[in-house]
Amino acid sequence: MMTIDMTTLVPGFNDTVHDAQRVFRALLDALSRPGGIVAIDAALPDNHAMRDALAGRVPLAAFASLLALTDYSTPVFIEGENTVLGDALRFHASAPVTRDRRAAAFAYIDDARNMPALDAFAQGDSETPEDAATLFIRVPSLTEGEPLVWRGPGIAESRTVAIAGLTRAFWQQRAALTALFPCGIDCYFVAGGALIGLPRTTQVEVY
Repeated sequence: MMTIDMTTLVPGFNDTVHDAQRVFRALLDALSRPGGIVAIDAALPDNHAMRDALAGRVPLAAFASLLALTDYSTPVFIEGENTVLGDALRFHASAPVTRDRRAAAFAYIDDARNMPALDAFAQGDSETPEDAATLFIRVPSLTEGEPLVWRGPGIAESRTVAIAGLTRAFWQQRAALTALFPCGIDCYFVAGGALIGLPRTTQVEVY
């Protein structure tokens, strides 16, 4: 069993139940309104200990979201040697950390430009599409990238979204996955205390 370094352990929620519920509602809001920026940190206004301990090592939006979503039954894949996040999820949520991308229910990607191919993660199947992975991808900005047009449920006609740090290859891979619906991958793009949700139902125009 992997040991947890208690000297660098990031504190969890102040109020485990209610904080997790607030974060979970914010995550649902992000997926129901694709392309809209949702402030996860607004759900945790008083958790200064968590913010201070993270200190830029992991975006607060990704940390709080995974803390709210994971438990002993949800393996998490963490790209790179991020022991801060792995230790916290194992300690606070009893979540197993896996190196097997296909086995992961959730994944945290720290470097969007060098992330694994999307088809390396579980996409579910026709009978159990809910078994697909959900990715949390760290990006440098939610507003300063190449503008792309998003369409689909939760969007009135269309929405232009400009997330920085994502490669053309990512968008091409993601476009290929949309043809497999109801299978596919749901993504959250995280920067600091905020995120944008991209459900598998959203079509993104790739030029």
